[in-house]
Amino acid sequence: MKETSVGDHKRLLLIDDDPNLILLVKDYLEFRGYEVITAENGREALEVLERDIPDMIICDVMMPEMDGYSLVKHVREDARTSWIPVLFLSAKGQSQDRVKGLNTGADVYMVKPFEPEELVAQVESSLKQASRLIQHQNKGGEAGPKIQVPFDVELTPTELRVVQYVARGMANREIAEELNVSQRTIESHVSNMLGKTGLHNRTELARWAIENSMA
Repeated sequence: MKETSVGDHKRLLLIDDDPNLILLVKDYLEFRGYEVITAENGREALEVLERDIPDMIICDVMMPEMDGYSLVKHVREDARTSWIPVLFLSAKGQSQDRVKGLNTGADVYMVKPFEPEELVAQVESSLKQASRLIQHQNKGGEAGPKIQVPFDVELTPTELRVVQYVARGMANREIAEELNVSQRTIESHVSNMLGKTGLHNRTELARWAIENSMA
């Protein structure tokens, strides 16, 4: 009999170029109540994401066609997918590898080989955290009035990318590194957006972006 857990009705996208790992992990997660869709590399995963939005992504780092780092950048830059929790699986376990993975945008970094029970625990923890965040955002009206800005505010494509990173809690320095520009350029974009919206600080800017589904 299939075990019941937080996995019921949750859809996971599993990406790895090792068919044996795909089979093992898919079977284990499905046994725990998850629905699992698979892809062999980052490029194939992007095609899946065009037509299907999963509740979580589990992704190998080193893959042909498109690696995990590039995939996560695409995921985080797309407002449709930027909220999805991402768990990296990697054979590289040095601290600098973990730091790079987390800084790239992954929420969890696990080193191969791993215990299946630990993978399930990390998946369930990430899904619960994402659920709490969504509930908190939906209760925004209870925490205070909705952020008010002029109805005709228009952001440039670059400003939109910057505000998405602001909403994820990234500092100007981190955003500058992500976009390969100077920190002063990011500060200028943030300042311009504060001027356009009439908001007072980055926190209000982040709330506005989240409330209007830009992040």
